[in-house]
This record gives sequence, structure tokens and C-alpha cells, in this order.
Amino acid sequence: MKLSVPGRVTATAVVATVSLLAGGSIAGAAPAGQPAVAAAPDIPVANVKAHLTQLQSIATANGGNRAHGRAGYKASLDYVKAKLDAAGFTTTVQQFTSSGRTGYNLIADWPGGDTNQVVMSGSHLDSVTAGAGINDNGSGSAAVLETALAVSRAGYQPTKHLRFAWWGAEELGMVGSRFYVNSLSTASRSRISGYLNFDMIGSPNPGYFVYDDDPAIEKTFKAYYAGLGIPTEIETEGDGRSDHAPFKNAGVPVGGLFSGADYVKTAAQAAKWGGTSGLAFDRCYHSSCDTTANINDTALDRNSDAVAYAVWELSQ
Repeated sequence: MKLSVPGRVTATAVVATVSLLAGGSIAGAAPAGQPAVAAAPDIPVANVKAHLTQLQSIATANGGNRAHGRAGYKASLDYVKAKLDAAGFTTTVQQFTSSGRTGYNLIADWPGGDTNQVVMSGSHLDSVTAGAGINDNGSGSAAVLETALAVSRAGYQPTKHLRFAWWGAEELGMVGSRFYVNSLSTASRSRISGYLNFDMIGSPNPGYFVYDDDPAIEKTFKAYYAGLGIPTEIETEGDGRSDHAPFKNAGVPVGGLFSGADYVKTAAQAAKWGGTSGLAFDRCYHSSCDTTANINDTALDRNSDAVAYAVWELSQ
């Protein structure tokens, strides 16, 4: 997640809502006369953690980070791309320049579905230069990758078209995602029925925060957590600070999940979520200690399953 900038103007664009399903129902019991909807698979947290181990190894082999314009970032992108290519996705690498260095976005389309209704999920793949960026944002990147691979394993054929993305140079101000959004025609933007953003979802002292930007997407995530009996809070720490912002500014409905950065967990939050009050959700935020040791497995597991739940719910 990008560092907060004092005085930053927050987007106030009014965004259209995206329907959960035909008739606005949540998956479960199908309306009379309609076929039952497909259930989202469980995302094995061991698989997500295996991706994090690979990202850590990439950082270790490349100066300790995976930052924009550095060898570790390109190696991270190559790792993700190879997994997606082998799984049958159509991948596109989009190149841009920022701060005198070349950056890359990776876009992966799953064949099929109505391309006039695109459900898009994304995360930033770059770290800061200080460290490997395993929670920020290997966690979101790995969960989105494993969800995409689950789509392939299931041979999932939703009504809507699925697109996944890994953004470059988020830590410099959402550069990669803004470049992508600006590269789209007005018609292409209008075809994105929802963009789901996952930036830091395995924080070691986690909270369970849901973006409140689009009502239908928010409702989807809240329904998932309600099913687990886990209370959520509205996400405020990352407003305007991650890759959903360029989409929201362009009028695309957005939503997402967050487990907390350098804000301090309150006693009330610790009472309902566990963890330690008086400490940051992620004490290693933007630091060298953001390694594979800086992950809460339970939060990573729950949030990874929530990614898949939302992708399945919103695409049927």
C-alpha cells in the first residue's frame, strides 16, 4: 500500500452498483426455475503460502526487495505469468515508465464469459525498496493468483468474463493501475462491472476490513464474513491509497478487503478479532521485516477464501 500523503484529495465520484447475481440474490438457494449457482472452492492456504515463499526467495536473490524497476519485481511478474500461462489464461504484459525506470502490469483473462460484463480482481505486485513486501503486497498478489488458478482447476465458466491483474509501481502512487485505466477507452471501462482490490490481507495482528465503495460488492464480502461469524469494519486506513482509486475515479464500481497496516488495533478490535491491542496491525509495514514471518495464517486463509467467494458470486 502506498504511503499516505497529507492533503491528498479523495475521490468523490459516484459509482454505479454492480448486481450480485440475476435478481440480486446471493449464492445459496437458487430462485425457482433457475439452476443452482456454482459454489466457490476453498482456497488452500498452503498454496497461497507457497507463492509467498517464492516471492520471498525472489526478493532474497535480488537485493532484498521486489520494487518497481528492480530485478526482483520483473522476476516476480515472470513467476506469476508462468503460472497463469500454464493454467490456460491469456496473459498480457503492459509496459510503462515511472521515475526513469521501466514498470510492468500483468493482465490475465480467463477465456469465455460475457466480455461486456467483466469482473476484475487485482493486487499490486511491487514492494517498497526496504524489504520483500510479503504482506504488502505479496499476500494480496498470492491470493489473487491462487484464486485464478482455482478458476482453471475448476474449469469454471461463469456468465461474466473474468480478468485478473497484478500492478506495478503502486508504491509510487498507483502508477501501474492508473496507466492501465487511462489506457482503456470509455467503452472498455464501462464493460468492467466491478473491480476488486486486495492489498495487505495477511497482517500479523489482523483486522477484517471491507471497502464500502460499492454497495453490492460490499454486501458480498460482508455475507462471506457473516457466514463465518466474524464481524467486519469499514476500511478507512487505505482510502485512496491503493489500486482501486484509479478505477473508482473513472466511475468503475470497486470493492475489496484489507487486514490493516500501521494503524493501531484498539481494545475493542482486539476483543472481537483477537490479537494485541495497542500495537499496529502490521508493525513491519514498509520495513525490512515484512518477510514470510510477517503473515497471520488465519487471516490469510480467510481472506483468500473471501477473494474466491466474491469472484464466484459476482461473476455468475
